[in-house]
Amino acid sequence: MTPRLLLGTGEPAGIGPDLCVAVAQKTWPCALAALGDPAVLAARAARLGMPLRLETIGPDTGLDAHRPGTLKVWPLPTAVPVVPGRLDPANARYVLDTIAQGTRACLAGRFDALVTCPVHKGVINQAGIPFTGHTEFIAAITGGEPVMMLAAPGLRVALATTHLPLGEVSRAITRDRLETVLRVLHGDLRTRFGIAAPRILVCGLNPHAGEGGHLGREEIDIIEPVLAQLRETGMDLSGPLPADTLFLPKYLAEADAVLAMYHDQGLPVLKHLGFGRAVNITLGLPIVRTSVDHGTALDLAGSGQADAGSLEAALDTAIAMQATRR
Repeated sequence: MTPRLLLGTGEPAGIGPDLCVAVAQKTWPCALAALGDPAVLAARAARLGMPLRLETIGPDTGLDAHRPGTLKVWPLPTAVPVVPGRLDPANARYVLDTIAQGTRACLAGRFDALVTCPVHKGVINQAGIPFTGHTEFIAAITGGEPVMMLAAPGLRVALATTHLPLGEVSRAITRDRLETVLRVLHGDLRTRFGIAAPRILVCGLNPHAGEGGHLGREEIDIIEPVLAQLRETGMDLSGPLPADTLFLPKYLAEADAVLAMYHDQGLPVLKHLGFGRAVNITLGLPIVRTSVDHGTALDLAGSGQADAGSLEAALDTAIAMQATRR
């Protein structure tokens, strides 16, 4: 069966609409639809000089295979007109509505995966709506145990904690949290990526993985006991390892994924390796959700200079995950 993918168009003043217009020009082995304002997509296509035929659908419309130069659109209007590059808090609720409606449509089985364009956290919070990110917002709708993982050619990095101030990270790494994250990561590597026996490298939290307790005790008191417990269940886990040497090629060659303890411990390495080709994947949910590895790039919106490589990779990943599930 042809997979049915839904594009969340993201912040309308950013490059999300540009990316949707760009990927619609290509051939894809799936049915592809976008959830957003058709007027924004049409205006952006015209500004970019890309031919695009928009076909209006509803959430229950049957979908055929994607045709280059066309894009099916489940219409949701913005609250106020959109100017590329200019944020407007009045459209914050629209952005969240696209994510929420797309998530619920995937939960209901109307689409097989949600592929999201970037949103701007700051303008959503400026509108008075508490929001920390796609991952947490989608998990609040679907349930499950969300784990953020970014993937680039040759490297997958999952996170034990996501969008937290650095001063809160240590308190958030508990035995229960770490066990849950590792079980989700191990399980989804098997079921959604087809890796029969995943090999996972686990970072320590502190410099030099705590230096035997001299630079912090989280490794001794929390990380090592959890790893020992899960190894007894058959998981192939190495660590806790110093993050400054763990990402060397000789170690990564023997691993299927790395678990970093916090956002900026693992993601700078991955983005240095594959920025613009990496994919953000939310594990631990009852739906498949992938996304780009970058932000809204307001300065590029409508300029014709936005690179759709990460969105293309997110679409490829969602299609591959569907094939594995079948």
